[in-house]
Amino acid sequence: MTAGTGRDVSGAPGGGATGLVCPAWGGGMEGDAGPGDARRALGHLVEAVLASRGEANAVFDILAVLQSEDQEEIQEAVHACSRLFGALLARGELFVGQLPSEEMVLTGSRGATRKYKIWMRHRYQSCCNRLGELLAHPSFQVKELALSTLMKFVQLEGEHPLEKPKWEGNYLFPHQLFMLVVGGLLSPEEDRSLLLSQFREYLEHDDIRYHTMQAASNTVARTTNGRPEVPLTFWNNAFMLLSSVSLPRQESTLSSFYVKHTELSDKWKVVHLKEHRKAFQQMWLHFLKHQLPLCVCKKVLVIMHDSILPHLAQPSLMIDFLTRAYDIGGAVSLLALNGLFILIHKHNLEYPDFYRKLYGLLDPSVFHVKYRARFFHLADLFLSSSHLPAYLVAAFTKRLARLALTAPPEALLMVLPFICNLLRRHPACRVLMHRPRGPELDADPYDPTEEDPAQSRALESSLWELQALQQHYHPEVSKAASAINQALSVPEVSIAPLLEVTAFEIFERDLKKKGPGSVPLEFIPARGLLGRREDLCAQHFTLS
Repeated sequence: MTAGTGRDVSGAPGGGATGLVCPAWGGGMEGDAGPGDARRALGHLVEAVLASRGEANAVFDILAVLQSEDQEEIQEAVHACSRLFGALLARGELFVGQLPSEEMVLTGSRGATRKYKIWMRHRYQSCCNRLGELLAHPSFQVKELALSTLMKFVQLEGEHPLEKPKWEGNYLFPHQLFMLVVGGLLSPEEDRSLLLSQFREYLEHDDIRYHTMQAASNTVARTTNGRPEVPLTFWNNAFMLLSSVSLPRQESTLSSFYVKHTELSDKWKVVHLKEHRKAFQQMWLHFLKHQLPLCVCKKVLVIMHDSILPHLAQPSLMIDFLTRAYDIGGAVSLLALNGLFILIHKHNLEYPDFYRKLYGLLDPSVFHVKYRARFFHLADLFLSSSHLPAYLVAAFTKRLARLALTAPPEALLMVLPFICNLLRRHPACRVLMHRPRGPELDADPYDPTEEDPAQSRALESSLWELQALQQHYHPEVSKAASAINQALSVPEVSIAPLLEVTAFEIFERDLKKKGPGSVPLEFIPARGLLGRREDLCAQHFTLS
């Protein structure tokens, strides 16, 4: 029989010609045949192959439909391949071991059963390769079906391995097939976010998560090797996959396996959370060692403190990436603060000139960036230590006060209590509010252009900016700035509720304020139009 691919397979193992008369599938169904006809025809072919090895050639007709341009025909062919090769895997009718070349085996003098299994294994491999290509099909339904079918084959191959164990109890997993899946998800040409969101459900299984981390590392290395420029699409796909991997926070028994095993061995790396942490760390290190696009770098920094650092075997290995990001400046530096804080606070990272660079981040734009709340929350933590020198705290206080002159009201409602908290924590800085027997100043000695806080002469200055803000047009800002007129209370004011305040919220709050009931305008009630009894207007007009 000659299949739709044009190949003569009458000498296929297991028997001679099949005797079946099948339509030419390569260009789709003939005539006006619908999907129901395709389903029935493919069903007959699958049943024929499973019933008799003499009908093996019909596999070519099934595989030919996978090349069709019709979406519904492709879906029916994928279902047929899933049913066919799923059954062959379960029945052990595919060759197990290092797969020899097809031509060498078919021309040899080996037994018919061995030839059949090798030949059918090659057909299975062709099917998997085509399913991998269908992950790039224009139709999402086809992509989704191809992904679920490949993952079904991963499960069946894991339960019925196609490689021989090196020793008794050796852990086997279909790495080559799974690499095909991950490689299809991490496309350099097409955004695979929808398909990756479907793949997340498989990451709930411990074995799939473990092998995904390994496969992702290998795919990133293979894609970036020798390429002068990697497309942004690839980095976005890779980040979405990597950020979907989440490890348990506590030591627990890893037993939720996608590939079912009769018994789990303690010798397998895949059952230990420690090994998962190592794989997780290698995955992120291999990803972050590359020159990432700025938008991807920001995405990584957003999740660094919460989703990456807690799961690393050695969090200190992220020092290079975080310090490199912190040196970029702008919003990237603001985002890098979170990760640096964890490394400094919990892992004893020594970062030279950290406060000098933090001081440099304070510019007018800091009140308008997307991550303002996170920045001031971390700045509050960094400046909370009572061991900081007075000149340093005074420099931050003075810089914030100077920036407050041009800040919007929603930022001022947070910055002014922030400044007052710094003065509460560091009594030595209260000379900025009141300096007994201080010299008369003709000009402010503070130098706002100085990058080094130690050379800014902030401690010689005063907070005249807060006195100016007492004349602010917004009454709440004026009230907050007036706090320095009285002795500061001992307990600090929590700025947490003020970090996320927006201009819209302030406006809505002002609208909801209730004014006084009745406002008296004149003590003596009006008698006439203009208030006089004998007024000329009173003769012609009356109040009603």
